[in-house]
Amino acid sequence: MSRKILVTSALPYANGPIHLGHLVEYIQTDVWVRFQKLQGNEIYYFCADDTHGTPVMIAARKAGITPEQLVNEMRKEHFADLTSFQVAFDNYYSTNTPENRAFSEEIYLKAKEKGHIHKKTLNQLYCEKDEMFLPDRFVRGTCPKCGAGDQYGDSCEVCGSTYRPEDLIDSRCAICGTPPVTRESEHVFFQLADFQDFLVDWLKTANRVDEGIRKKMHEWIDQGLRHWDISRDGPYFGFAIPGEKDKFFYVWLDAPIGYMASAQHFFRKSGKDELFDEFWRSEENEVYHFIGKDIVYFHTLFWPALLNAGGFRTPTSVFVHGFLTVNGEKMSKSRGTFVRASTYLKHMDPECLRYFYATRLGPGLDDLDLNTEDFVHRYNSDVVGNIANLFSRLVSGIASKLDLRLADSLSADGKELFELTAKAKSTIAEMYENRQYARAMREIQSLSDGVNRFITEREPWKQIKTDTEAARSTVTDALNAGMLLALYLKPVLPVLATGVEELLGLEAPLRFDAELNPLPPAHTIRPYRHLAGRIEAKSFDAVFAEEKEFVEKSKKEEAKESESGASKSKKAKSSGAEKKMNKNETAQESSDEGIISIEDLEKVELRVGRIEKAELIEGADRLLQVSLEVGEERPRNVIAGIRGAYQPEELLGLHVVCVANLKPRKMKFGLSEAMLLATGKGDSLTLFVPHRAASPGDRLG
Repeated sequence: MSRKILVTSALPYANGPIHLGHLVEYIQTDVWVRFQKLQGNEIYYFCADDTHGTPVMIAARKAGITPEQLVNEMRKEHFADLTSFQVAFDNYYSTNTPENRAFSEEIYLKAKEKGHIHKKTLNQLYCEKDEMFLPDRFVRGTCPKCGAGDQYGDSCEVCGSTYRPEDLIDSRCAICGTPPVTRESEHVFFQLADFQDFLVDWLKTANRVDEGIRKKMHEWIDQGLRHWDISRDGPYFGFAIPGEKDKFFYVWLDAPIGYMASAQHFFRKSGKDELFDEFWRSEENEVYHFIGKDIVYFHTLFWPALLNAGGFRTPTSVFVHGFLTVNGEKMSKSRGTFVRASTYLKHMDPECLRYFYATRLGPGLDDLDLNTEDFVHRYNSDVVGNIANLFSRLVSGIASKLDLRLADSLSADGKELFELTAKAKSTIAEMYENRQYARAMREIQSLSDGVNRFITEREPWKQIKTDTEAARSTVTDALNAGMLLALYLKPVLPVLATGVEELLGLEAPLRFDAELNPLPPAHTIRPYRHLAGRIEAKSFDAVFAEEKEFVEKSKKEEAKESESGASKSKKAKSSGAEKKMNKNETAQESSDEGIISIEDLEKVELRVGRIEKAELIEGADRLLQVSLEVGEERPRNVIAGIRGAYQPEELLGLHVVCVANLKPRKMKFGLSEAMLLATGKGDSLTLFVPHRAASPGDRLG
């Protein structure tokens, strides 16, 4: 019996391009959706751009356009990139739509009516120049824990500490550079704790989430769920909260509602209005969300609770995948491992990426590493060597000399090969159903090895010289088995599979729900057409080179903005000093602001150190662990945020300058007993080194 299924992928945010990390999810989802369609199930795949929030508003302001213009353009770019990788949505919509607004208001008002909404006054940082409250990520300053400069308002990228934006030293607005002030603001809260029992019960359903996610959810639930701030103060690009003045829904309230809005938009324009209620107001059909593990909290706690509060059904299952790394490194612009989808498409075939991801994807939370060397080898060996080459040498090399006509029937050995290959269909189908793509690819390649052995043993290129009918029989046997391989790969490689269908002159497309039968007697196939070509390692070199150029250009633009912000910050401080003077404070008091005495300077002990050892720290993207000789009995352990600019081997034996009398600081990755002096940040950071010969322990000054 055919199933009715609705599937979604997480909504890409409208403030940046699609990259290869995003594509892990969309390709994983698309493979599953294509398989379900080949099974004969009625399935719909919906997605949309996530459009609201301060970052979008600010990006539009910088570009000199409206937020609506920005999100419309970004949606077009996202859709073009994703569909270029054969991701086939039934509807790709936007969260900035009437449907999304209506559902957001409906859920909120029902929650309020049931007593799940309350208000609370909070202290927040406010930029008087931009006339807006600042989200954590729009406050920059010096980390209160380690002293690292230019850090975000919620966490330090150097030492990993978390804090409140009010705790930052010399904080400034990231937009204009003005020091913020503290103001009170009344916020609207969704009482998530009211749904604690509901969520515990929701989790009891088998296969609701992966077991690892289930355990993590219970950790959150068992420690007590906190109420959720769902409002933001204007100016803000989003939906106004009904009944409130200058208050807007926080982006994470209306973002997942985009799944529902996209569905309703599609069903209405398709004349299938009743399907919306069948999926979202009834449990009779299936609803699945594919997401990354970084947004589990929102999709397994907030989202089910919101749906329940609004009177809608909850998802059948939430499928969670891991992150993408590139050559063992986290995706990073500074390391050259960040790759935009559009850049990849200029140099490589999208089906190469689809296949490689499939060879690495399973139903668990493990991260997926895009090892470029393995990528090239795997595709060339499995797809080009085993699959495409099978058809190429049989059709262009042999069948073309036999008028492209196959034999009247399979040989005895051919029947055995066909039945063995066909028997694997149910196993492979089960693997696809359970998202065990890597296992399915291994099974398919094992079968293809068998077909290629069959060809090699019979040597049809020799048979055609002495016995054309024997050659015709071998070609017929092998092509029939190859046809099944194309079916099994069709969810992953739809373009290649369609090419095989056209090559074999099939009357109907290959499907999992159809009976597997050999081609008709004396069937005529078509001349060979290109199915897949080899890829070279230099293709990735070109991809990374282009991304490096893009990053360098972006850095220059960011540097200009940073300089502008710093200049504005200085002007703001100067203006602040003038205000103090106007309040009868002396000019001397103002001029002393930020000035230290010689006694203060003498408190800072700067010494020369020599780096004896430097190592990477597992799990820390920006940190290196350094053993620093400073003329004492033992070297000091220093944890430094310099990984973006230096490799460990570059540092060995290097003389540097450190603050030697800084109080040792216990960090997430160990005790740091000094601070290295440097200028710049990220991969442009430069350590201070003595100009002339100096020994470890020498004091500066």
